[in-house]
Amino acid sequence: MAHPLLSLSDIETYQRDGVVLIRGLWKDHVETLRAGIDRNMADPGPYAAENLKPGEPGRFFDDYCNWTRIPEFEQVIRTSPVAEVAADLMQSDSVQMFHDHVLVKEPGTSKPTPWHQDGPYYFVDGEQTVSFWSPLDPVKEASLRCVAGSHLWEKPVLPKRWLADTDFYPDPEAYMPVPDPDAEGMTVLEWEMEPGDAVAFNYKILHGARGNDRADRRRAFSLRLVGDDARYVERPGRTSPPFPGHDMQPGQRLREDWFPVLLNRRAGL
Repeated sequence: MAHPLLSLSDIETYQRDGVVLIRGLWKDHVETLRAGIDRNMADPGPYAAENLKPGEPGRFFDDYCNWTRIPEFEQVIRTSPVAEVAADLMQSDSVQMFHDHVLVKEPGTSKPTPWHQDGPYYFVDGEQTVSFWSPLDPVKEASLRCVAGSHLWEKPVLPKRWLADTDFYPDPEAYMPVPDPDAEGMTVLEWEMEPGDAVAFNYKILHGARGNDRADRRRAFSLRLVGDDARYVERPGRTSPPFPGHDMQPGQRLREDWFPVLLNRRAGL
């Protein structure tokens, strides 16, 4: 039986399209997450970035891997139903933490988030993966956009540096060029969302986001989790996040002292 936030149709959609909308996933945790983002922006971590070139309007801030030092983030991860929902969507007995991610587009930030897949940037691979992207402000035009079924493409999309728009992996032939989904007639899914709603998507889904031309902020909290079949892989370039000094070998599960298991149904945890 699926978690009450899900229907069996939601799970089927996630397996088929690689993306589904979950209404109200964090509706009881919106203020906590907003407080966590305030704390994060006042005290950025080592991976914090500003994603605009000089002269571009607005502000596009992002930061990740802060859940162990931002108590609001850990509280939501530990006490919300997200692990149960993730297990159902991934069809996995276990759910393991990967990392958190904050993305804030201030009013008048016209720059879109470029089309990309997360998987090629990560040192983890597997079919059982899920990201939850949740706005903490109402969104219409500035919502996440996902290409349905792109997690099943034969080749991954070439990862690029966001600001420089240059690729940084040594064998571009192993990847497909970044497509233009609108021009190429792909099925692009996006939703008007309320604070606490979440888009759940596979790491291999092609996705991006529009700019925020409105007079209101667009704060988003994203959480990345993995399931039973996720394993460490070596990438030909620097991964993002880098997690230096992890000492894992290809084919191993992610080390649990760094990436704790949030749910294990086989063990009754």
